[in-house]
Amino acid sequence: MAERAAVTPLRRTPRPQPVPWQPPGPGPRQPPPQEPLWREVLGQRLRALRLDQRETLSETAGRAGISPQYLSEVERGRKEPSSEMIAALAGALGITLTELTEQLAGDLRRRQGIVTELRQRGTVTDLRRQRRTVTDLRRQQRTSRGAGPVMLALAA
Repeated sequence: MAERAAVTPLRRTPRPQPVPWQPPGPGPRQPPPQEPLWREVLGQRLRALRLDQRETLSETAGRAGISPQYLSEVERGRKEPSSEMIAALAGALGITLTELTEQLAGDLRRRQGIVTELRQRGTVTDLRRQRRTVTDLRRQQRTSRGAGPVMLALAA
């Protein structure tokens, strides 16, 4: 006849630890906004340059020697292009790599300034919401091509 073995669990369930008392405060602290990824900032700058020239994805992609689908993914920050691809895109948009890099550095500095200012004030906002507002304004500008430039301003 088979004997029954006593089975002992290898891991014991930990006892719940008491939560230390904390005085009531202004609310839970939110983590600071994350810095944007390089590919996201690059994509946004490439899209802005393309739209400033009133070009379609196909036109710019054709001059750069890539597919419009790939350019779309680069502009949305989904793909991280090689340095050769970035150079081809800069050339297709009529700027040098140096100019593109300087513009990207300026974009990053402005974003860092916004984040630093928000941290100093103790206010953390959703920068994505502000980015969506700018995107909506740019779409309106594209649809009203003959109406003239639209001024873009972010309220801090």
